[in-house]
Amino acid sequence: GGLRVCGGGRRRRVLLLLRLFGLRMAPPSARPGYGRLFLSRLRSRFALPHKHGFAAECSGSLGDLGTFVPIAVALTLVNGLDLGTTLLFTGIYNIVTGLLFGVPMPVQPMKSIAAVAISQGSPLSIPQIMAAGLSTAGLLFLLGVTGLMDFVHHLIPLPVVRGVQLSQGISFGNTAVKYVLKNQDFAKGRSFGQRPWLGLDGILLALVAFCFIVLATGSGDGFAGNCSTQDRDVQEEDEERGEDSNRVDARSDDGEVSCWRMEAIPTAIIVFLIGIILAFVRKPSVWEELSLGPTTPHLVSISWEDWKSGFVKGAIPQIPLSILNSVIAVCKLSSDLFPAKRVSPAAVSASVGVMNLVGCWFGAMPVCHGAGGLAGQVRFGARSGAAVVFLGLGKIILSLFLGSSLVKILIQFPIGLLGIMLLFSGVELAMACRDQNSRLDSFVMLVCTVVSLSSSNAALGFGSGLLLFVLLKARKVNYSSCWIKLKDRSFKGKLPPPGYQECSPGP
Repeated sequence: GGLRVCGGGRRRRVLLLLRLFGLRMAPPSARPGYGRLFLSRLRSRFALPHKHGFAAECSGSLGDLGTFVPIAVALTLVNGLDLGTTLLFTGIYNIVTGLLFGVPMPVQPMKSIAAVAISQGSPLSIPQIMAAGLSTAGLLFLLGVTGLMDFVHHLIPLPVVRGVQLSQGISFGNTAVKYVLKNQDFAKGRSFGQRPWLGLDGILLALVAFCFIVLATGSGDGFAGNCSTQDRDVQEEDEERGEDSNRVDARSDDGEVSCWRMEAIPTAIIVFLIGIILAFVRKPSVWEELSLGPTTPHLVSISWEDWKSGFVKGAIPQIPLSILNSVIAVCKLSSDLFPAKRVSPAAVSASVGVMNLVGCWFGAMPVCHGAGGLAGQVRFGARSGAAVVFLGLGKIILSLFLGSSLVKILIQFPIGLLGIMLLFSGVELAMACRDQNSRLDSFVMLVCTVVSLSSSNAALGFGSGLLLFVLLKARKVNYSSCWIKLKDRSFKGKLPPPGYQECSPGP
């Protein structure tokens, strides 16, 4: 593979651009036709595990809707966000990122900006929201194209990254439980009252969906590349004998069925379709409220006051979260799940920047990548960039046919089902932190997690974890040995003073 480009003078400029996204150029003598090159590129980006099916990729593409739908609906109802334009641009983002990275890289709302935008005290206007997104995107784009994000990625210790992931996963889980147990008012951004057990959006419906997903997919061992060696050997023997790969007698050490094939039951698709059906059953008149045709994007006029307000209220709290969760954490999780498909932090950072530097000028919701969305999509079956390409095509089709009127359906969608999908995403993200086995690493990770959750500030948790890691490492330094070596080097090549004897560190 590798992208091959003709031309002499422009070769160096194209090479620099491609290196940013982890691509390479081949010598001119090895250039095939462009059609063959394009197909080869698609095959390498969409390479799937053996017998991994189309239904699994489609199911996995819906794995991050538990975060996307509630925030998009809230911004539409409270701030007047153009949902049709948002679906159009995020659909394009999904397709481009799927082709570019080759992994199910999610496109999610910028959560800190959204939280400030829908706050009851002083909700942000659309120009202010877009100014916050553009400010955040400008910094991430600069860090990406200069390569500084790669330096930051290598500088941050793994236990601190795991602490950020664990806090984000637990936060998703808390939100998911609230969706299931409490009634939600997305227009005001709050929970109220106990959700009834029965009904088309009751607790019982959410519990049935939870049991269905668990029975179909188990703990997810067979889907995140975590099958034990014994289970994989059993699968390979079955394939050699031509037996059904959906057998359920391959068990892990704790006796649980671990390696079902996701193709057999696309759980996310089934849950989502049931939710759409129930949305129309809950309010049959929603058919009359729909309007066919796309929403026309328009340029957003941003004043100087909008820039100041958007940067102070939205961008400042969002920038640390975007660097940590949207770039650092998602790259680490991607390397854990897809070690053969390297994702560069600089490329991810530049990707977030480009998406918003284009879409925010037309009123599209500020978005980023996220470790939680990636974990959710993988949990429900996504294994390649094909999953997000399918999701992007679906968003574009909906934006062209229904536009902003789609919000009428999403308002009636059972929130409990979204909560269950979000719960599995959060748990999958948190489980990625189980590799911190040493006492030092676990200590740093848990302190970072506790501070992040208690303060609702990932940046504060990150700073605490980083400081703790440095202190623990500094505690192990043998300062007397370092001082002795420094003294010995200071007299190297010089005549020592009378009575000086060279020192050597103890054993």
